[in-house]
Amino acid sequence: MIWIFNQLGRLPLSVLHRLGTLFGWVTYLSSEIYANRMRENLRNGMEYIKGKDSFSETEFRKILHSSVSEVGKSALELPWVWKRPLDEVVASVKYCQGWQHIEAAQIKGKGVLMLTPHFGCFELIGLYIAARQPMTSMYRPPKWKFLDILMHEGRERGQTKLAATDMGGVRQLLKALKRGETVGVLPDQVPGNGEGEWSSFFGQPAFTMTLIGRLIQSSGATMVMCSCKRLPQGKGFELNISPLIIDESASISQQINTSMERVIATCPEQYLWSYNRYKVPRGALPPDGLYNSETPKIEARDARCPLSNPPPVGEGATDSLRESRVNAVKEVKR
Repeated sequence: MIWIFNQLGRLPLSVLHRLGTLFGWVTYLSSEIYANRMRENLRNGMEYIKGKDSFSETEFRKILHSSVSEVGKSALELPWVWKRPLDEVVASVKYCQGWQHIEAAQIKGKGVLMLTPHFGCFELIGLYIAARQPMTSMYRPPKWKFLDILMHEGRERGQTKLAATDMGGVRQLLKALKRGETVGVLPDQVPGNGEGEWSSFFGQPAFTMTLIGRLIQSSGATMVMCSCKRLPQGKGFELNISPLIIDESASISQQINTSMERVIATCPEQYLWSYNRYKVPRGALPPDGLYNSETPKIEARDARCPLSNPPPVGEGATDSLRESRVNAVKEVKR
């Protein structure tokens, strides 16, 4: 299996993306459970973003087809990201918007807590940061030993360190933040029982980790939201970094989910809708009908994927993750 992975890593990114489209459709057509979950999550997300009455079935099918392809690309590009030389992988980021937010935090002597949802090529973000400065990323060790080996070989490059999802890993993250370093966390990963709370995500209850709030309160770190969009035809990626200002008097997990919704709305086809985001962790109490049609929506005009001609850095480029004019989702009952 590792040999196959290594051989795939020798192929050009554009070829892997074409193969990824095929792989995405084979996976989608082979598993009814997978396909149903993907359709349900995508439909719910798009109706939330655009409004149920203004979202046609034709538009849904178009985005669904693109999403199936993008999921396959995310899987097949992994060998390239993990196995190609680090300089080549970093150079595939053609545009980086918002790097000044990380520099500003470092000038203040603050650590940076970087949140990266399952969007686009999220695997590349840690390597891009680690090529420039120390980076500690939290990860959940897989059940398969060969995959754990590949993860460590692929991710622990440059100045990257991995921290497992246990108490030792949490202490490792906190120490890195207090040293003024950057820490990466996947905020839409479903936590275990006792490690999260129910918060709205695209209008549906999603068990959301509370670790991020505890890290911020303990370290005083600067928090940013980071996404890595896939450019067409295997031409590379676009990195977007946006500051995330938190009101500690309100639900932190809810504010994080709302910020992720804005990122995903810029290019919904590149979000991992097949991920079982709304599952109830073993032992956790299920939500009690806290979400309804009164939940505010994201503005539809922001739900597009501006990748065909992105502005280069230094020529009037601005952060693509602009402030939404929508009020934050009302705080969830506990």
